[in-house]
Amino acid sequence: MIEIRDLHKYFGDLHVLKGIDLDVQKGEVLSIIGASGSGKSTLLYCINALEPIQKGRVVVDGTDVHAKGTDINRLRQKLGMVFQQWNSFPHLTALENVALAPRIVKGKPKAEARDIASEQLRRVGLSDKINVYPSALSGGQQQRLAIARALAMEPEYMLFDEATSALDPELVGEVLDTMRLLAEEGMTMICVTHEMGFARDVSDRIAYFHQGVMEEIGPPQQLFGNPHSENTRKFLAKVR
Repeated sequence: MIEIRDLHKYFGDLHVLKGIDLDVQKGEVLSIIGASGSGKSTLLYCINALEPIQKGRVVVDGTDVHAKGTDINRLRQKLGMVFQQWNSFPHLTALENVALAPRIVKGKPKAEARDIASEQLRRVGLSDKINVYPSALSGGQQQRLAIARALAMEPEYMLFDEATSALDPELVGEVLDTMRLLAEEGMTMICVTHEMGFARDVSDRIAYFHQGVMEEIGPPQQLFGNPHSENTRKFLAKVR
């Protein structure tokens, strides 16, 4: 599981995360919603040690992420992350993009890495694109390629940082469908998202962030149907 205790994050004098306490259980899908600048994406970066923290603890399967001596590269093999921008290697085919990390990071033989890549591309619906270069893929296909790349490392957790925000509206659905499939397979997921329908339909719990504070967390029916916080009510009224 992921355990977060009294997490504080500053950028200079800006207090971005103000004492976050959160547990994420194996097999759970947690969606994080809130206005831009509320600290949602920063939380994911702190979980994956892409940003240092100033106070508190982040523990993944018993390992203190920010402790001295933690093998971050080994830890990140458990934590697949999908960003807003897909950042594929343009000179490599889809298959080569996905096979790269298993071969370089995990030391898999070339043939095994290609088999892993082929399976993950099938998993995200890109079996017919294995020999295609990223420039020939749509934005939605490139984001699904990014998901396949993360899955190729066989992570135990997937972190999605607004994975659909850079896509044209007509391409959002295909990426959300892939994320839904992962949820159905039992993948533990933390999803920062503006897609309220996805959050409502797929999440076990939803957390609402407001100005660096986790103001409310609960099951979708409670948070959407009877939010406790006035800030949550105001936010949902706007986005709906």
